[in-house]
Amino acid sequence: MSPDAAQLPALGIDIGGTKVAGGVVAPDGTILDTARRATPGKSVSKTEDSIAAVVDELAERHGAPLVGVGIGAAGWFDRTGDTVLFSPHLAWRNQELRRDLGRRLRRPLWVGNDADAAAWAEYRYGAGRESSLMVMITLGTGIGGGLVIDGRLQRGAHGVVGEWGHMRVVPDGRLCACGNRGCWEQYASGNALGQTARDVATKSPAAAASLLDRVGGDLSRITGEVVAKAAADGDPLAGELLSEVGSWLGQGIADISAILDPEVVVIGGGVSVLGETVLGPARERLDRALPGRGFRPGPRVVAAELGAQAGLVGAADLVRRAVSDGE
Repeated sequence: MSPDAAQLPALGIDIGGTKVAGGVVAPDGTILDTARRATPGKSVSKTEDSIAAVVDELAERHGAPLVGVGIGAAGWFDRTGDTVLFSPHLAWRNQELRRDLGRRLRRPLWVGNDADAAAWAEYRYGAGRESSLMVMITLGTGIGGGLVIDGRLQRGAHGVVGEWGHMRVVPDGRLCACGNRGCWEQYASGNALGQTARDVATKSPAAAASLLDRVGGDLSRITGEVVAKAAADGDPLAGELLSEVGSWLGQGIADISAILDPEVVVIGGGVSVLGETVLGPARERLDRALPGRGFRPGPRVVAAELGAQAGLVGAADLVRRAVSDGE
């Protein structure tokens, strides 16, 4: 390992559907400076322009040497991380992103999935520190995540490890955007929370009267965010629906545990800010559903610690690690 590279700050970039967020990240995970640009998601070249603008701005302000640029983006990458196979919110389709950005930025690069980057950040600096096998589950619109085993981020044979949301938990259940039915994220995500609330409001408007009042009677405006806010304000139906999402979360964790036997499961993403409202029911369901329960330990289930900046922190550390190890 090169001690010089290991001790240098790195640039981390987190690319979402609406923004390119960047930060200068110290070796201890501290964010020293940040910048952002809008993501023109329909244009490959303009998205690369935004990435380059953030990198140039941060590099110029920082002044001192930077080890490289780590980039995490929503999408499916190949095993090497060089190529974006598909990105749902951006224009990349079989895009050789590492090659293209390498020509543009002329710095050492790490490129990969944003959930993988967030998982690595939680392993290195957050709730999964020093664990032997850590599963990261990101709860947002859907469910994603990452996997770290014995100190190594796992990409999988084809680069798409950690798509936990597409485990099928209900045969012939709700139709998922992936084309299958009954996927886990249809029952334990922000979208699932909104869908379940709309189903209740359709079948029993009286039971969902408080939620309907919040959206002016417009059923289509009942989202997971609306339900979460109602639960925080003490709405009993909203609280019950959140508990149901938590229970489904616990069932999925039990299924993952049957295969991987993780030491710790870290829950991140937007829904995770609800804390014990979701995590409490998840742990209760896990205790009931864990195979071999009573004769084997289960994983710790904990909230992520690094929040929305985990992706850029992890991406920065991954490029630092790659350069330090001579990869």
